Amino acid sequence: MLCGVGGSSNRCLPSPQVLLAAAVCTKAGKAIVSRQFVEMTRTRIEGLLAAFPKLMNTGKQHTFVETESVRYVYQPMEKLYMVLITTKNSNILEDLETLRLFSRVIPEYCRALEENEISEHCFDLIFAFDEIVALGYRENVNLAQIRTFTEMDSHEEKVFRAVRETQEREAKAEMRRKAKELQQARRDAERQGKKAPGFGGFGSSAMSGGTTAAMITETIIETEKPKVAPAPARPSGPSKALKLGAKGKEVDNFVDKLKLEGENIMTSVGKRTTEAAKVLAPPVNMESVHMKIEEKISLTCGRDGGLQNMELHGMIMLHVSDEKFARIRLHVENEDKRGVQLQTHPNVDKKLFTAESQIGLKNPEKSFPINSDVGVLKWRLQTTEESFIPLTINCWPSESGNSCDVNIEYELQEESLELNDVIITIPLPSGVGAPVIGEIDGEYRHDSRRNLLEWCLPVIDAKNKSGSLEFSIAGQPSDFFPVQVSFISKKSYYNIQVTKVTQVDGNSPVRFSTETTFLVDKYEIL
Repeated sequence: MLCGVGGSSNRCLPSPQVLLAAAVCTKAGKAIVSRQFVEMTRTRIEGLLAAFPKLMNTGKQHTFVETESVRYVYQPMEKLYMVLITTKNSNILEDLETLRLFSRVIPEYCRALEENEISEHCFDLIFAFDEIVALGYRENVNLAQIRTFTEMDSHEEKVFRAVRETQEREAKAEMRRKAKELQQARRDAERQGKKAPGFGGFGSSAMSGGTTAAMITETIIETEKPKVAPAPARPSGPSKALKLGAKGKEVDNFVDKLKLEGENIMTSVGKRTTEAAKVLAPPVNMESVHMKIEEKISLTCGRDGGLQNMELHGMIMLHVSDEKFARIRLHVENEDKRGVQLQTHPNVDKKLFTAESQIGLKNPEKSFPINSDVGVLKWRLQTTEESFIPLTINCWPSESGNSCDVNIEYELQEESLELNDVIITIPLPSGVGAPVIGEIDGEYRHDSRRNLLEWCLPVIDAKNKSGSLEFSIAGQPSDFFPVQVSFISKKSYYNIQVTKVTQVDGNSPVRFSTETTFLVDKYEIL
């Protein structure tokens, strides 16, 4: 794929340009992906890349070759070349450094350095190339920044989506329960020869009330039978786009779905969805002293067992909204036995924390900032100890004729945790159709566009600590990795708590509130 001039900078640059193009080509000079940073025709770039293999001296090893007009700076990558085409007066040391960054970017998006893999991820590579070079000059970026810029990930959006899905699931379960109650009441009334109870404002007669209850029951019960739910139809009216940080409006897609089916039951589900909105949502009534405890886990396991790496990062954020409670101390209870590394803020009295497990300022006369989040304590755990894994995932694919039988099971090792909205994502081979599901605990979704199977579990806790999924599909055992896991929890992994908050003067207690979130940064079984 050849792509024209790219770059994100608008600065004015001197002539001539330094970097003309970046390309991935075969040993024969065939261009797979090429990004030009100046005006160049397709014929020109193809001619330069076709001439490149003929210029190399096979008897010697070099990192660049030159012609009368351009310089090729290249690096072999198995059967391919990463090639930069520059002007002859460019700085060769800077070109080599840029080449190394280009070569490191490619494995980030391609699992194998092969022609078909490069072609499949060509647009991802082009977007990454544009972050490295703008108008022929190298941008001051590293690999982590390139990944962040291209992903445009939003932590707030992840939390919002998790809360939204929980609300929908709770509202759906409540409606299902209510419909079953109405159906049972109608049956009891029919046995006793009484009038069936009505349902809200749907009608005053026994017939209309009973018919409505039966219709709602059938609709809700039928929706839970199929495991693979088709994409919901969009309403004809204007859509409401996702707004990060939007407050004051209740999100409830379940009600919209029922409205599309001809049911007008806003008055019946309004109170229920309000109760569901409280699940995992931040506390509405925040005290003058409020603390956010946030943890993120990054974990990588091998498919044959063994923990390759696990990192846990956490922080306590203090928010004081009343100036009279600005001079306080936090009393911390730490029952950790895993060897977690703790680090206090530079302005926090470390001796006081070490001796008495209290978080206070070095200068007791000073106050904590008002109406701003301040990180007072953070912790980090890095380990390869398998017993520290909070949730173990075992995936067992086995070939059976022309298909592959896959068995996946999970087990909660840290029983003090309660994991919500757990999604275990298994990649599937492309072009082989949908998997045939055998036994399953929970529900599943098949994403045919991305070739993924998502195993969805609302809650995993000590009462529901293990489960399994079995399915069959054509493919090889290696096609079902890496398995990825995501979840959100209101309980932290690291067993640390703020038990009391007192004022510096007088040691009198202060009311406080706490909000805890445990999220997944990366959770993979490779």
